[in-house]
Amino acid sequence: MTTATTPNVQEDLQRIAKKWKDKPGSLIMVLHEVQERLGCVPRNVCLELAKLIDVPVARIYEVVTFYNYFKTEAPGKHILSVCTGTACHLKGASKVLESLSKELGIKEGESSADKEFHLQSVRCVGCCGMAPVVMVNGAIHGKLKPESSGKEIVAQYRGK
Repeated sequence: MTTATTPNVQEDLQRIAKKWKDKPGSLIMVLHEVQERLGCVPRNVCLELAKLIDVPVARIYEVVTFYNYFKTEAPGKHILSVCTGTACHLKGASKVLESLSKELGIKEGESSADKEFHLQSVRCVGCCGMAPVVMVNGAIHGKLKPESSGKEIVAQYRGK
């Protein structure tokens, strides 16, 4: 588990805080850098950031919990993003999400117990002509069969 007290993490937080502290409206940029470094923005890091950038911890939590991008726990190794934009919705995105959920034994927004997979929905990935679409770690899988896509996609990434 990554903690704010780990020397390398503490150094990184101090560097990030120094870079952004005096720039108004920079909280989101700070959080982006932290998540890029740690994979998430855990509670203990929020507490440390509050001290370093002189922002109330409640404000940090407000931002972290409002935006879907930020995670408070490290997601799984493979992030499965089911597009729920209009085209994907009309072509069965909810069935794709259901199929993946069933195959992984987790709900949307959760990670598998082995931390191999994280399942989430996103508004649009910009591949409407390939609907329905799932993006896995940036790779697009399109024209999916809504009912059977879960097994096929999970099988491609399991153990990788």
